[in-house]
Amino acid sequence: MALSSSHPLAGTIAAWMWLLPVLPLLGFFINGALSILGSSHVGPSDPDMGHDDHDASPVASDQASHAHGGDSHAQAVPRFRALTAIIGPGVLILSFLLAASIFLAMRGVDMSAPFIQRYWSWMPVGDLKIDMAFQLDQLSMVMVLIITGIGALIHIFSVGYMSEDPGFARFFAYLNLFVFFMLMLVLGANYPILFVGWEGVGLCSYLLIGFWFTDEANASAGLKAFIVNRIGDVGVLIAMFLIFANLGTLDFTGVAAGAAGLPFGGALVTTICLFLFLGCTGKSAQLPLYVWLPDAMAGPTPVSALIHAATMVTAGVYLIVRSSFLFAMSPIASITVAVVGAVTALFAATIAMKQWDIKKVLAYSTISQLGYMFVGVGVGAYTAGIFHLATHAFFKALLFLGAGSVIHVMHAAYHHSGSHDDAQDMRNMGGMRKAMPITWIVMWIATLAISGIPPFAGFFSKDSILGSVYEHAGDSVLTNATWLGMSGHTVLLAVYVIGLAGAFLTAIYMTRLMLYTFHGPSRATADEQRHMHEAPWLMTGPLVVLGALSLAGGWLNLPSIMSFLGPVGGLDHWLEPVVGTATRTVTNGVALEASHSTEALLIGAAIVIAVLGIAVAVLALKPASLVPKAQSPAEHGFEKVLANKYYVDEAYDDAIVRPVYGLSKNVFWRGLDAGIIDNLFVNGSAALARGLGWIGARIQTGSTGVYAWAIVVGAIVVLSAFSFR
Repeated sequence: MALSSSHPLAGTIAAWMWLLPVLPLLGFFINGALSILGSSHVGPSDPDMGHDDHDASPVASDQASHAHGGDSHAQAVPRFRALTAIIGPGVLILSFLLAASIFLAMRGVDMSAPFIQRYWSWMPVGDLKIDMAFQLDQLSMVMVLIITGIGALIHIFSVGYMSEDPGFARFFAYLNLFVFFMLMLVLGANYPILFVGWEGVGLCSYLLIGFWFTDEANASAGLKAFIVNRIGDVGVLIAMFLIFANLGTLDFTGVAAGAAGLPFGGALVTTICLFLFLGCTGKSAQLPLYVWLPDAMAGPTPVSALIHAATMVTAGVYLIVRSSFLFAMSPIASITVAVVGAVTALFAATIAMKQWDIKKVLAYSTISQLGYMFVGVGVGAYTAGIFHLATHAFFKALLFLGAGSVIHVMHAAYHHSGSHDDAQDMRNMGGMRKAMPITWIVMWIATLAISGIPPFAGFFSKDSILGSVYEHAGDSVLTNATWLGMSGHTVLLAVYVIGLAGAFLTAIYMTRLMLYTFHGPSRATADEQRHMHEAPWLMTGPLVVLGALSLAGGWLNLPSIMSFLGPVGGLDHWLEPVVGTATRTVTNGVALEASHSTEALLIGAAIVIAVLGIAVAVLALKPASLVPKAQSPAEHGFEKVLANKYYVDEAYDDAIVRPVYGLSKNVFWRGLDAGIIDNLFVNGSAALARGLGWIGARIQTGSTGVYAWAIVVGAIVVLSAFSFR
């Protein structure tokens, strides 16, 4: 192991950063072994036993395709559950404590360069030298704290949520492996290591989305996520090839140094950035590769929380900030990122307006909020993008886990009543604030945070992004660029307006979710209502912690106009060594700072938009008049279009999936593989051999007379041949 011995962090607890991913990896191996050991005994000896029983594990069945559950077999309590419940969250808590200790060590030193630890030479091939190395800097530290902190809370929640699931140990093995790859992604010191984590989280999302793989819909959802992400990953690979071919290295520090020598706004750096962004659209569910994320709701709800709140879907935002030294050199690519982010934010928000599945609303909300993050990093406000990534992790994890608690309660009520209604459809809920007062309060905190109401966390981060867009539209290298024939100034102003429109819709659809779930009369039966109560503290406790973070998370980076609330620009100062140069490149070397009057105007506009959205939802929506799903009328007009998500999945099926499937089936399989290769070459050569053998068998009769005649005929043929010469 080679240490960067001259670095201020050398000799501190930061030298143990390799343990951060190793701990969850250890959890994966142990829980995986427990899963294998326990699987041979879990379940009834008679495979048919229990099939007629109703779901004994309400939380193991939150797929809409199976009424209120799909895993409806009565199961024995999984073996090693207690041991798994300790190891699964335990390794994450240890990892978080280590991360917090390293963070404190970083705060105690003057750190202008990253702390890099090289462990071994991974790919020494010709000029290509790739080390197995980790890089610790201010950006990776923020990501590590989010992954381990939020991840630990989700693991604790999962102990209660998945406690009756027969795949308990397997679930935690996958969950631990997921976190391991997330940490590899953010700690890698070069693009290949980052790519290992990038692919690893894709693999784990496939495993966890399709966790209940006996249901075809779940398995298909996992497969869809895996395939769509691979499309984007091709872009990352091509970008890496271009970087190495032109800069001769794939280390972040080496690429950052080499990028300064590239022509500003040149074709090469723009091409590299656009290919990197192609990968981001897949991983972070942006147009046009967002379609896998809503289907990912097929997995257990804690998986949804981990995918949406930690570093799975935000990996694209991280990649752009990590590559900010490249994106800052390409105004065209940066504006493209901002435009795609803005359009995605608005597009997903409109779909969320008419979804009834509580998890689907949150899924489209994530796609929309990721759009805001891309708007931030697209205009060169890299800190604002990471700021929203952090606050989004707080309130989105809270929203998903809160939705999980609601689904948990609905399942339990339906289990007692024997109902097979959809436990995730908001039309079947209503009035749940009485049964779940804690969940109701913390989910309102998260709703106000994502809607942009002060002083909740989302207000500060979203305002930071929108304010940055407005400022960069006035003075930055982006304003002088031309994008599809339009000036950068015009495009950025359009992005700002779209951002405000998306914020307005966000406030509406999130208020709609809360009204239909928690307010108005309950749409459950009286018998079901008697069995509705708050989830156990093992599940409610993490919600309370996340509620506190959603409330106070904005203090991480207060704007100057709110200096009376505390230290200003904390995250700006923290990330300055990582993104400061790139940020100033976009702003022509000066620090953009709006006047207090302009800043107050922007903040006021954002608040008015959010309040107006909530007011519109409260006035227009009538939870008391909503009827259960089974009695609801069909959607008509544009509402039907929104409910069917603009038919994008159907369009992809008709334009891409079916033609490719038909081409593969009829041309490549039946025509080329079965027709030419199998029938003509393989079976044809076999038939020819059989025919020759048959002829030979007919000739070899054993009759001396036949042989004599054959010799005579042969002799005549040979002599004739010589005679004709």
